[in-house]
Amino acid sequence: MTAETITAAAAGTWTLGELTVNRIGLGAMRLTGSAAFHHGTPSDRARSIAVLRRAVELGVDHIDTAAFYFSSLRSANELINSALAPYADELVIATKVGPFRDYAGEWGAAARPDQLRSHVEENLRQLGRDHLDLVYLRRMGQDSIAEHFGALADLRDAGLIRHLGISDIETRHLDEARAVAPVVSVQNRYGLDFPSPAGDAVLRACGEHGIAFVPFFAIAGNGGALGPGGGDEAEVTAVAEAHDATPAQIRLAWTLRQGPHVLAIPGTGNPDHLAENIAAGALRLTDAQLARLDALHTRDTRVAGDTEDTGDTGDTGDE
Repeated sequence: MTAETITAAAAGTWTLGELTVNRIGLGAMRLTGSAAFHHGTPSDRARSIAVLRRAVELGVDHIDTAAFYFSSLRSANELINSALAPYADELVIATKVGPFRDYAGEWGAAARPDQLRSHVEENLRQLGRDHLDLVYLRRMGQDSIAEHFGALADLRDAGLIRHLGISDIETRHLDEARAVAPVVSVQNRYGLDFPSPAGDAVLRACGEHGIAFVPFFAIAGNGGALGPGGGDEAEVTAVAEAHDATPAQIRLAWTLRQGPHVLAIPGTGNPDHLAENIAAGALRLTDAQLARLDALHTRDTRVAGDTEDTGDTGDTGDE
């Protein structure tokens, strides 16, 4: 099969609460421009809409977005609404709240607990929905998330949200949130060549509790919101050549091998990259290749040591 015919079902499935999704989905951040947020140039609207529709045709049933995903001319939520409404019953749209950008695109102060309802309602308006399938509380450097997460739990009880997740957290925040309400998913920055001892710990904790772990910037690595930066490691290139694949596909395949509870949300506004990303779900790394890549990750983790800063840096999102 070619990349254009491989569907998201090749990656297998996971359940978010009672919602079953394919383990490879789509991040919406890259739909708005050549780089995230105010970076780069705005996307071609028709092409972004075509990417969304093609993603669904290829079996994507999990889309990750946020009201603060916008460029000077494009809004990810508006694009999703225009392309996919009325929404299929099996389509799960996840969004996140906490960060805030003003009309000029500048980052504002993190939301207080009493402001989270307005963030949820803004996503509802933009997406044209009466409820949200999954809402992440994006931690913005708070030491405790209990009050913020409790506010979202109240909105879930009110019927505005079906399931709750948390983002940019440490294991102690997962314990704190689970004491308030069920957590179905955690979204943290994580990737093959992004060393994160804390991220490794969160990934393991999620697996132990049957909670989905959804990495962002799994392809971009240290490039973050600006996209992949620098050259590819020799280990990644060698494995890619063995599979006649791209380094990005190998990064995604490695990500999915970190556990059955790990989901991928690679983002793109390019239809060719979309097909390649989805096809990565069909790649099967050998044990030797996985060990080679694991060694690269743990080597970089040892270099990072305990100097990692897990606090928020403003920009957030998927690939």
